[in-house]
Amino acid sequence: MGRVTQRRKVHKYVLDGSPKALEFPVRHREDVLAVEEPLEMRLDSLSYSVTMRTPGDDFDLVAGFLVAEGIIWEPEQLISLRFCAGEDEDGVQTFNVVEAQLRPDVPRPATGRNVYTSSACGICGTDSVDAVRKSSHYSPEADPLTVDADVLASLPAMLRQSQRLFDTTGGVHAAGLFRITDDGGAQLLCLREDVGRHNAVDKVVGWALREGLLPLRGTVLQVSGRASFELVQKAALAGIPVLSAVSAPSSLAVELAEASGLTLAGFSRGTSFNVYSGDARVRLAAAGAPPS
Repeated sequence: MGRVTQRRKVHKYVLDGSPKALEFPVRHREDVLAVEEPLEMRLDSLSYSVTMRTPGDDFDLVAGFLVAEGIIWEPEQLISLRFCAGEDEDGVQTFNVVEAQLRPDVPRPATGRNVYTSSACGICGTDSVDAVRKSSHYSPEADPLTVDADVLASLPAMLRQSQRLFDTTGGVHAAGLFRITDDGGAQLLCLREDVGRHNAVDKVVGWALREGLLPLRGTVLQVSGRASFELVQKAALAGIPVLSAVSAPSSLAVELAEASGLTLAGFSRGTSFNVYSGDARVRLAAAGAPPS
């Protein structure tokens, strides 16, 4: 596996007006950056897609990506994952090519996606809510899960407490999968960090697939950024009933959440959040019922 972080020399400018800043306005120091490198995904030796990601949990990333593409939805459909040969200019193994071998009866895509996916982009080019609905093997709509409002509001802080790579670099997104326990609390099952918010979600879903946990009923997916269409898509295809984001959702994300029967919360920041779809799943503990 490649390095997750990289040290770089920087010039830090301090303009706070303090005597030390006036005497030494520019300081030389090292900063720690999150690594961003390409990952080529192959299906049965044929190149399928390339994404930019932070190295680490690459098998989970590829497995989750295949779930999000609607290609697989059960762990038995994925026979193996392996790193392929790939070297940099110094002859060092890059671990930037992963090949997935699928079960013979799993339908293969007619062609590769032939789309370069940046760390800011998820399922680029997929803009049809109907297409997502048709390719989904799990529906969040029938999930009877309910979540206390105070528990849902507490998830961003719980996520932040476990973001080790963010603590070091300040430059990655996070996705955390929480199971709502019998007593109404929340248990963190899996957390993944990456420069791409969609990669972080793919890594979580891929982990769940490889653990045999799909569909992810009774869970909440908490993400550190905004709720875009592709994140709702990934949650719906994994059977996750609730997606909560620290920032805003897009209009198409709300559309897809409504069509999928998924509860979508945004602007979740400790003491408040907005629910854009599926508000019946959110309970006020004191009142015993969701807000009107």
